[in-house]
Amino acid sequence: MQESGIGIIYQELKKTEDILNNLREVTGNELLTLHVRKLLQEVKGVQLKVIEEAVKEVADTYQTQNTFVTAKQKISWGSEQKDITLSEALALIKEVEKKATAMGISVVLAVYNSAANPVAIHSMDNSYIASFDIAANKAYTCAALKRSTISLKSLSQPGKELYGIQHTNQGRIIIIGGGEPLNYNGRLIGALGVSGGTEAQDTALAEFGKNILEEVLL
Repeated sequence: MQESGIGIIYQELKKTEDILNNLREVTGNELLTLHVRKLLQEVKGVQLKVIEEAVKEVADTYQTQNTFVTAKQKISWGSEQKDITLSEALALIKEVEKKATAMGISVVLAVYNSAANPVAIHSMDNSYIASFDIAANKAYTCAALKRSTISLKSLSQPGKELYGIQHTNQGRIIIIGGGEPLNYNGRLIGALGVSGGTEAQDTALAEFGKNILEEVLL
């Protein structure tokens, strides 16, 4: 059976993506790295368009727009996303730092992977020394328990099902706001911890980071 035109195009795009990925890994030139990253995003955009066209062909066969939408969601480009990478973590930290600056506060930002190990931790100028461990432990908590730290606040009260959980894991479990799990396509890929403002401010920044996650994923 002769392969379809869409299949051939997709194969060539995948080859291009692999080449760009390899180039991005070996280059030490920052400007070249940024250029390659931009090219890679463009390639992925074309790939998604090719996939959408293929799905639409199937949808047209069944003459239903709902089939197209459902199928498109199932084969989203991000379905192959693994844990958050260092470059993605740094990009996320950069955006949340901008938000913190706009709020007039200095915080520490920690990004952990799904195995509850650190990927990147960043301290803004004039942030509290104590915030380093707190932010790191907030990220650890979210990765380890797959839930936000603010959700643990009520669950850890006397008489509740998680009472005393903050005393486990060598005291690393945080039960105040400022930590959010980072999920993509229904899968945990990391966690974000924020410390340095009020609980409400830390919570707002962590939620902001969670909400813009897709914008920084490569």
